[in-house]
Amino acid sequence: MKKRLAAIDVGTTKITTIMGDADDSGIRIMGVGTVPSLGLQKGMVVNLNEARDAIKRSVTMAEQSAGYRIESAVINITGRHIHSSNNRGVIAISRKDEIIRQADVNRALEVAKNTAIPADRRLLHLLPLDFTVDGQEGVKSPVGMHGFKLEVETHMVTGSATAVENLSKCVKAAGIVIDEMVFSPLACAEAVLSADELQDGVILADIGGGTTDIAVFKDGKPIHTSVLPVAGYQVTHDISVGLGVSWELAEEIKLRYGNVYPVDEKSSDQEVTEGGHTFPLSQVSEIIRSRVEEMVRLALLEVPGEDYQSLLRGGVVLTGGTCNLPGIAELGAEVAHLPVRIGMPPAMYGVSEKLNDPSFATSLGLIMWKAKTRNEMQAAPSTSPSEGGGLFGLFRKK
Repeated sequence: MKKRLAAIDVGTTKITTIMGDADDSGIRIMGVGTVPSLGLQKGMVVNLNEARDAIKRSVTMAEQSAGYRIESAVINITGRHIHSSNNRGVIAISRKDEIIRQADVNRALEVAKNTAIPADRRLLHLLPLDFTVDGQEGVKSPVGMHGFKLEVETHMVTGSATAVENLSKCVKAAGIVIDEMVFSPLACAEAVLSADELQDGVILADIGGGTTDIAVFKDGKPIHTSVLPVAGYQVTHDISVGLGVSWELAEEIKLRYGNVYPVDEKSSDQEVTEGGHTFPLSQVSEIIRSRVEEMVRLALLEVPGEDYQSLLRGGVVLTGGTCNLPGIAELGAEVAHLPVRIGMPPAMYGVSEKLNDPSFATSLGLIMWKAKTRNEMQAAPSTSPSEGGGLFGLFRKK
């Protein structure tokens, strides 16, 4: 039986609404609506009315393409207000049979969650990483095991209550019920990371327009997530300052001539003219390269521990609109001394041709997340509403 799904990717440079049908054979994209983003800066709402209207336009465009209305959708959230931490919850098993049940797992997670969430923060994700039963570490699923003490190591993602409520208000004002808020790099991972990369250790850097969203995975689980306040906007800003042109012209130059590596020796002195300004292509490449190299180094600094190369045996995956710059993967490999590839979202049936681009990785990841969540809930009807979900078996709160 087909299930209708909808996702809204609220980004700094664009807002994308995707509508689709999901069944046992996969997801079929029924409608897509992409509009320029307004009212947002670095992932956060700065003008409620502009953001609401932009979301409305995106939704309307997708509905017209699909031929039916959206009632609810999963949406993403990002921004420097998002924080993550690893916390531990410990409980005693006091029943006579000493058998660990799902209720005990839930209780341990509640203990981990209640360690420290200030009143001005909202819980977005509570991710169980590992369980320990009576000192035995590395337990993947403790339910059914015998034990006196259960410990759980979790990765917690929280957001500013103000930022969460402002984004919620914009989406609801556009007439959409929010199924769930998903931290952007976790949704993006659904679309671009392989099971082997997740297991071996990988860092995902989603370089968008306003922010670079980071997620580090090991043994199939996210062990660190963060948001960097540098992304494609800074590349354009550097071109604007370096060439002495307007921001709009700098963006056009980036899209038309942008390349991470300087041009070859034969054309190193080649000059082009745009908007009445003449400049050498080599200068554009040098400006872009300097900023991109900085972003890659900043992303690597987010990896826990000192020896990131041994942790990231799966390498580095770069995605997001900025990764359309030619040469960015080669520069990433040069800086990280690790395999680097561009994360492309998977091809899907339906009206999805324009989505075959790294700039739509989060958009498609959101609808894949929702499809997987529904499948898991159907497969485990006894599970509480806060469990399951997505690639990592996450415990989440809206």
